[in-house]
Amino acid sequence: MSPNSSTHDQLDPSIWKITAVAILGSFLAQLDATVANVSLSSLATELHTGLSTIQWVTSGYLLALTLALPLSGWLVDRIGTKAVYLWCIAAFTLSSALCGLAWSAHSLIAFRVIQGISGGLLAPMAQMMMARAAGRHMARVVGYAAVPVLLAPILGPVVAGMILQHASWRWLFLINLPFGVLAIVLASLFLASDRDDIRPRQLDWLGLLLLSPALAIFLFGSDHLGQASGPLAMLAAAVLLGLFFWNARRKGDHALIDLRLFKGKVFSAAAVTQFLSNGALFAGQMLIPIYLIRACGRSPGEMGWLLAPLGLGMLCTYPLMGALTQRLGIRKVSAGGALLALAGTLPLLYLADHQLQLAALAIALFVRGVGQSAVGIPSMSAAYASVQRSELPMATTSLNIVQRLGGPTFTTLCATFLGWQLAASSVHTGVLTAYAWAFVFLCVLHAATAIAALRLPRSMDDVLRQRPAEVTAA
Repeated sequence: MSPNSSTHDQLDPSIWKITAVAILGSFLAQLDATVANVSLSSLATELHTGLSTIQWVTSGYLLALTLALPLSGWLVDRIGTKAVYLWCIAAFTLSSALCGLAWSAHSLIAFRVIQGISGGLLAPMAQMMMARAAGRHMARVVGYAAVPVLLAPILGPVVAGMILQHASWRWLFLINLPFGVLAIVLASLFLASDRDDIRPRQLDWLGLLLLSPALAIFLFGSDHLGQASGPLAMLAAAVLLGLFFWNARRKGDHALIDLRLFKGKVFSAAAVTQFLSNGALFAGQMLIPIYLIRACGRSPGEMGWLLAPLGLGMLCTYPLMGALTQRLGIRKVSAGGALLALAGTLPLLYLADHQLQLAALAIALFVRGVGQSAVGIPSMSAAYASVQRSELPMATTSLNIVQRLGGPTFTTLCATFLGWQLAASSVHTGVLTAYAWAFVFLCVLHAATAIAALRLPRSMDDVLRQRPAEVTAA
């Protein structure tokens, strides 16, 4: 349109350097989460503990990761993007070494919590760095950047299987060290100093102190519902959450989470969809490896390759999401993806109650991966488009927190439900096996995601029509 249009299409090489740094951090955090998640059964055996305890290696990491998210914007305003990113990578690398040196299940969980705090800041920091560097080319850059990060769900099970087959479980975490050092070197070289952009602001400490224990106590309670401490913990969590919501309403946009965002129909629908979808993804990543190893007798090495179709399905679909959403609309793609994930999970229910068939498993996991990858981008783009430009930083933080809470919440609930079914099956035989009932739980979660996605707007035009009016002048 203008003489400069071809120039505008050209991406500055510095953008790719900054993107490479951002990708490496995100890839490292995602790979680490996947590797640990698919190794829970082996870790439980190696560290002589039960499933309900060892699943906190994943849930503790994800919870700490979620709780660290609100601090990202505040820290950037305090010390700058480059400093925060360097500190995060350094802390992640050091905590990886500590995980590799853990002497018990509880020490490993403690070090994973530390690792989760630093890992939780890497994803929003990566988004922030790419947004600043790419500007109006953000969508194009993220489209390319997502592919290496999406390799993590594929490589994770394979890497975990090879390590558990041929080396000590400690290498699940020690393998992060060379990548962490590389990320520190690249960040030091490629990221420009932004100390001049520092704008210190106050952190909602009361909100942080209310939300953190509330979430931890909630997960503890859900893990101990069969004991006297479970209902009491859930009650305590409800009280703390109530106080957090009261504090957030009182502080408005100065709160840790601006609850006024969730009054928007589109934003709240997208947040619920993200919460359920992320929960189904991580609960499945916990349940399927345990089923393959404990119920089917597969080795850790085989398990890694058996899970590869799941990540491959996600990798094949993710780059097409922009074009599909533009052609079919937000609601159809997101709800259709959730239903496709449900269709890919139903065969697992059948296999868990009959004999394992590898071809059927591979097809089911591939379809499930395709469906899972189709839920997130349409709902997320709808959420960001539904808020005013000035509200984007808070919207990013809020949506990330809600999304990531789905992982530990439903991983814990699914592990607890499986534990109940395994205990019950040892007493009497039911119509379905314990693992089949656990897959029923997963199917219900996918169905709930599809129902939530049906509340999303049909298209981006509908989103923009519903968005509150704002001054559009730059």
